[in-house]
Amino acid sequence: MDESGSLSMPIGITSSHSVGAVHTGIDRWMADAAPHVAAQWMLPVVGETWDGYLNDINGRHVAPDDAVAALDAAANGPVAEGNVGGGTGMNCYGFKGGTGTASRVIAHGDDEYTVGVLIQANFGSRAELRLGGADIGARSTTPNPIEEEGWFHRERERLCAPGGAGSAIVVIATDAPMLPGQCAALARRGTVGLGRSGTVGGHFSGDIMLAFSTANEGALTSSFPASAEAEYETLRFIPWGRIDPFLTAVVEAVDEAVWNALVAARDMVGRDGHVSHALPHAQIRAVVEEVGAR
Repeated sequence: MDESGSLSMPIGITSSHSVGAVHTGIDRWMADAAPHVAAQWMLPVVGETWDGYLNDINGRHVAPDDAVAALDAAANGPVAEGNVGGGTGMNCYGFKGGTGTASRVIAHGDDEYTVGVLIQANFGSRAELRLGGADIGARSTTPNPIEEEGWFHRERERLCAPGGAGSAIVVIATDAPMLPGQCAALARRGTVGLGRSGTVGGHFSGDIMLAFSTANEGALTSSFPASAEAEYETLRFIPWGRIDPFLTAVVEAVDEAVWNALVAARDMVGRDGHVSHALPHAQIRAVVEEVGAR
């Protein structure tokens, strides 16, 4: 992607130790759905975050067939949030995390474009979580066993899992015409969106952002030449001087997607009786009322 500026395969998001299975499943699906593409080479993208607190992460429960089924079931419309998909076993800010989405519409002259975000939220320590400057996490009385109990110490002998360990995978998509470097600029703003809810992006949180544009179909093809004749491709793109509204949209949508993942998630009991508690909605309402009264 860095060299060619193009992305042409499905994106998978899963548990850390299931990357190979999902990659194989995408390859299999592409070979059936687009054999002319599979005849060249396939480079699907698979992101991962660590869900070993709730998930039997070495149990190989995710199989290539699961990735195939997910792609077959893909459809337009609202995206499920919370304890779904790759986000099923994830935790965020010491609460139950998971999958979150959000979007913004940007006017550019007479045109309207959308910036959409999907996050697998699995990051942040309880003490970091803030809303409108109010410290939701620190004042929460909800049990926080993932950070406060010695489960990792018991299982790994001398090691303890620090608060905030995990990761976030953020996928940013837009139908606005963008250069590859502009997509990279959108991706960099994903970290700003994450930081709005409080995380500092700790060392044990591998937060990865990927941004792409669906515009300029037929350009940046990077395929084997069909003939010896010279060819050219043309790109249309938003001027750099007009990109700020799109950067703002990314920051706002990433922040909202985090909260949507937290709000949609529900309490979960995972392997060995490990419990992850969802963020109580009443706590959010109380903070919103407090912030609004200032």
